[in-house]
Amino acid sequence: MNPAQAPASGHANYSAEDEALFSKVSWRLLPLLIVCYVVAFIDRINIGFAQLQMKQTLSFSDEAYALGAGIFFIGYFLFEVPSNLMLEKIGARKTLLRIMFCWGLVASAMMFVQTTTQFYILRFLLGAFEAGFFPGIILYLTYWYPSARRGKVISIFMTATAIGYLIAGPLSGAIMKYMDGLGGHYGWQWLFVVQGLPASILGIVAFFYLKDKPENANWLTSREKALLRGHIENDAHTVEVASHSSFRALLADPKVFTMCLVYFLFLGANYTLVFFMPTLIRSWGVADVFTVGLLAAIPAVVGAIGMVFVGRSSDRHLERRRHFFCCSVLATAGLLIAVLAAGNMVLALAGLAIMAIGQSANTPIFFAAISEYLPKNSAAGGIALISSLGNLGPAVTPVFTAWITTSTGSSDNSMYLTMAMWLLSGLILMWVIRPATSAVPRFAAA
Repeated sequence: MNPAQAPASGHANYSAEDEALFSKVSWRLLPLLIVCYVVAFIDRINIGFAQLQMKQTLSFSDEAYALGAGIFFIGYFLFEVPSNLMLEKIGARKTLLRIMFCWGLVASAMMFVQTTTQFYILRFLLGAFEAGFFPGIILYLTYWYPSARRGKVISIFMTATAIGYLIAGPLSGAIMKYMDGLGGHYGWQWLFVVQGLPASILGIVAFFYLKDKPENANWLTSREKALLRGHIENDAHTVEVASHSSFRALLADPKVFTMCLVYFLFLGANYTLVFFMPTLIRSWGVADVFTVGLLAAIPAVVGAIGMVFVGRSSDRHLERRRHFFCCSVLATAGLLIAVLAAGNMVLALAGLAIMAIGQSANTPIFFAAISEYLPKNSAAGGIALISSLGNLGPAVTPVFTAWITTSTGSSDNSMYLTMAMWLLSGLILMWVIRPATSAVPRFAAA
């Protein structure tokens, strides 16, 4: 069979040669991309750990920290679509260099914060410079993997969030505890430097190591390039495919904006838990910041493992919608257990672990679905638009939940709102996206 006439990607069609090819691509791309996203995630959430010590030196209110955590996503929102459209034109290498080098410098500059204004400005700039990283990577992966591989591949890539949280907890706790006072600086100041500068270094590494598309990969043979192109050009889809002919046509599609709402809801819920989990764990009577970090790492490990299995199941069954809904239910049930068992640390941690599986797995399943729904000529703008509008969720939700907690004197009501957001996102996606007329892969003409 001519490699260019390879059948559409589906597990029943993968030969040993196909499996070896995708394994080769994954080992080449994913380790570096995962490391980059680990650093990105840590720089995004380390404010949740830093605030535990910053409150002792800076007179910021809880609402100020919540606003600073959320304002990151305003910058993200404003610059995400332009960044992804630029990636399509100039390639991933230059885009990652620009994004990572700049955000590393801004993340490190957080050590100099003394006022809320400085805090807000740097958080905004961090979001502006990081904008386009995540949707850019999702777009980049569509250049290398057909639809039936994306659930698992995006899940593996997104284990970076769990790895990041796993590292961020103990590392942040250790830095704040053992580097406090070093060189006349507080531990939270060292935290931002130690966790920020690696991004700038990795941006340079990505520029020289990655290739923009398979055609540019000197580590693939001519046959491997043709075989990979055949799988991608003769793709199978698990959900319906839109008929956008341009980015302007995409803007007239109400389903795109409904998917923005889905992302807004579940991402807002996700980050509410990310930002406030250290505080939640501390409310159980855990005083030491290092111990808080260690306990926060347990759900992250379980979530990472569960996310890969859920992504693999989604690919194997060629199904996205029900998998996403089940993740929403799982996250809700786990958080409910954690809230009701607050007096029992073991049971509460078990609830957070269950929650982490659903919370972690919903994002890769969601982006696998929208990467199939969006046609190639509008994928760059569509992925970025959904991501940018959805990222307003983490900008709004932590502030709103902090206000609810302050007003009611209890965090439980905030947690119930978070559960409702997860469930609603699952129901809406089931309604707005229809399954493909046939999930059986199509074969290229002979």
